[in-house]
Amino acid sequence: MVILTDNKFLCRILIIGVLTAFMISNPFTYAEDKSEGHDEHSDEEIVKMSAEELKEFGIVLNTAGPSAIQMHTDLSGEIKPDPRTIAHMIPRFDGIVKKVHKAIGDSVKKGEVLATIESNESLVKYDVTSAIDGTVIDMHMTPGELVNGDSNHEITVANLEIVWAELSVYQKDLSIISIGQMVIILAGHEIYEAKGKISYISPIIDEATRTATARVSLDNNTGKWKPGMFVTAEVLTLEQEVPLAVAKNAIQSFEGQTVVFVQDKEGFRPQPVTVGIQNDKAVEILSGLHAGEKYIAKGAFTIKAELMKESFGGGHGH
Repeated sequence: MVILTDNKFLCRILIIGVLTAFMISNPFTYAEDKSEGHDEHSDEEIVKMSAEELKEFGIVLNTAGPSAIQMHTDLSGEIKPDPRTIAHMIPRFDGIVKKVHKAIGDSVKKGEVLATIESNESLVKYDVTSAIDGTVIDMHMTPGELVNGDSNHEITVANLEIVWAELSVYQKDLSIISIGQMVIILAGHEIYEAKGKISYISPIIDEATRTATARVSLDNNTGKWKPGMFVTAEVLTLEQEVPLAVAKNAIQSFEGQTVVFVQDKEGFRPQPVTVGIQNDKAVEILSGLHAGEKYIAKGAFTIKAELMKESFGGGHGH
């Protein structure tokens, strides 16, 4: 019994000594565990950067506050010409093509000569002219070729100043897609971007694709929206005002928590937050942040990297 008691006593002395030594060698651990206030943080959770360093690393600050968060549904589709602005010119009489005056891609005016044909019956030449202003988009005619007045030898001209973005709408999305909704059309990772409204939704479902078609008319005076181009679309389905929001890029995961890096008089620190609704640009903050606080809207990963380096014993680089 005596030996057992002595062993317990020695174990207790040993444990107390180890804890004391650990607290002395790690003075911030105790302070961090005891800190529960919004403004009390250990030096190990602070990153200090000058204005020059913020600029160097591309770090952008913003102020937390109310915002309108737009929810959208993503669709995909294709740019197509408006069939009402396409004209198909076919030679009226059989004959031989004597000259082709235009090529695919050429701009033409209404009445401009596209090709000259020599009639087989009268041996008289006649011109095939454009019925509209536009661009030659297709041609099946070469000099010396025999034409017989059918669609195999037509010239197609389209006015592409207005084009359609035809979007595929799956059955699961039909209940939230409607005429009049605002749409952002994107091509090539936001190389091109345009805004418009849904003007038409097909009344039937395509049997092959099991989708309906939603149509958005786009101004194409610059010619950048080319028929056949694949596009994606963000259809605005809901817009909600929230009392507090931050930029989407501000949200980071740090030590198992969702945080925003906020600025105070000491530097930048990770502030745990609870998030609500969000889109690809903004996130609602339900708790953990106050309106008017400065936070890192762009470049938060740089601060996170500094803190992670510290946790591995590397020390802050600034």
